[in-house]
Amino acid sequence: MERISGANNWKLVIRREAEQVTILQAHTCDVRAALPEELFGLPVTVLGDHALTPNRPAPAGEAVLVTCGVPPEDGWDNRALTELKLPDSLRRVDNYALFNCTNLKTLLLRDTTAHWGGGSLMNCRALDTFRITCTGQEGALLAYLCDELIRELDVTLYRRDGAAVRLIFPSYTEEHEENIPHHQFDFRISGGGYAYHHCFYEKKFSLKDYDDLWKPFLGMGHDPDGALRLAWRRLCCPVELTREAEEQYLAYIRAHAETLAHRLLAEGDASGLRALLRKTEWDGAALSALSEAARRQGRTELMAILMEEQHGNVPVGRNKTFEL
Repeated sequence: MERISGANNWKLVIRREAEQVTILQAHTCDVRAALPEELFGLPVTVLGDHALTPNRPAPAGEAVLVTCGVPPEDGWDNRALTELKLPDSLRRVDNYALFNCTNLKTLLLRDTTAHWGGGSLMNCRALDTFRITCTGQEGALLAYLCDELIRELDVTLYRRDGAAVRLIFPSYTEEHEENIPHHQFDFRISGGGYAYHHCFYEKKFSLKDYDDLWKPFLGMGHDPDGALRLAWRRLCCPVELTREAEEQYLAYIRAHAETLAHRLLAEGDASGLRALLRKTEWDGAALSALSEAARRQGRTELMAILMEEQHGNVPVGRNKTFEL
């Protein structure tokens, strides 16, 4: 087995061709890992069938050990992998390539990975977070991911102009119910997320089309917590956000401001809390309650922000004192 230096630990089986490398198998002992962009001076362009499937017998090919130090003896099991970065050079992900990577939650990739084989993401039951570097082809990739995965998806698009767009694609459910008298199955779809997962026209993605789904979404069955995340993401990353859409999202945030504030406290999100306080109005009692919650959680930075806001909103003589 040939050994080369790399940023992560990988046991690979590859096939070298004239101008590219195909990874036939890849096992890692790392929880977060990036597949190499190139091997032996050639770009990695294909992830083969069942390439990351755990416990799969090694296929025929050239064995390569990629390591950033002394590799461990045990723990080479892709079921422990939680975050994977695919090479920017990758063009194909073949059939069942990530099959049974059951703890994989986050996938980082480029939108030029155009071909996805059947069952590529099958049994990736935790996969819901995507960080996508965009070249203008993100619509086709998003259309595939949203069609393949009906759960809530957390997507960040890193656009060519330097802007980052954070989006939530809400979940929906599909049910097959047996209709015994007619010897058939009835197929039912429920949940407001269906439209979001299918908001692509000719595999193009439009932020305006995405925002236009908000009002009908609220009129359907939906997860209020997911709706709150969706609205907040769009307000925090307002790329191509129209004034009308902004007001609609703001109205929802204002109606659920305390819920969002407590989430930001739990996450320790100081910049988010400052933004929320700027966008919403608070009375002294609500600020006092949030300050007390921050004190109990040991969030001193957020507590200071709340005390500063409280000092500016509560009449003199009614301010409460808290110890940091």
